[in-house]
Amino acid sequence: MGRDKTSLTFANQHLVCLWADDRRFAALACSFLLPEILLLVTALNHREQIKSQLRSAAPAIAPSILLCDYAKLGQEIADLQAAGAQLMHLDVMDGHFVPNFTFGMTIVEAARRSTDLPLDVHLMMENPGRYLKQFREAGADVLTVHEEVCRDQQELADLVAEIRELGALAGIAINPPTPLEKIDQVAADCDLILCMSVMPGFGGQKFDRTALDKLRTLHEREDVDALLEVDGGVNLETIADCAQAGANLLVVGSAISSGENYEKRFRQLEQLIR
Repeated sequence: MGRDKTSLTFANQHLVCLWADDRRFAALACSFLLPEILLLVTALNHREQIKSQLRSAAPAIAPSILLCDYAKLGQEIADLQAAGAQLMHLDVMDGHFVPNFTFGMTIVEAARRSTDLPLDVHLMMENPGRYLKQFREAGADVLTVHEEVCRDQQELADLVAEIRELGALAGIAINPPTPLEKIDQVAADCDLILCMSVMPGFGGQKFDRTALDKLRTLHEREDVDALLEVDGGVNLETIADCAQAGANLLVVGSAISSGENYEKRFRQLEQLIR
């Protein structure tokens, strides 16, 4: 007897309700239910675990591996983790959406083998929907896509839903010129909102303070439960303002990687946000 999509959707919704009310019962029920529902619950559990882990760490510094020595990536990540990192930020650039080109799934896989910390993968690329599954399978715990590559908010909402079904936290990124109205219909449904404080593509740019206004607005919205992240020009001069504006996750690149002593840089930055 075939399974129709309507009954499967109803079953999925029913199990989510059970999961919220009594997780032990729902977990037991999973073993008797459809494989699709088991996958749904596994994805839900992973998202919830990662989001809780990041919330408990907040405000947290997310070191970007953009300027790391990829020939020694495992050691670089180990050094960052030893210095105090509680997640890693990976910038994937395709050379089309942004002028620069970085890396793909292979580096994400290598990072996953090197650490059990959450991997925050920022997809600065056109047509991200084509690669979401591959990046998730490579080890991404957070997948963030740009509003600017979507035709409308419905396409953005579809990407968010797909990422969440894969078991990753779904993030939305907006560039400095992009107003919050562009994500107004989706902001309440995603897990993370990344406010870029530079135009994406290259490191070392000057911090754009319009990101602070966006962070404050999102932080004050009662319907938004997303983690708030800021990326670009975050350093000793700007990190405190970002945390005060409501940022939970602060992506830091050259302010850490330009120094030889990662632990010392971490301590200096963390003293400004605690």
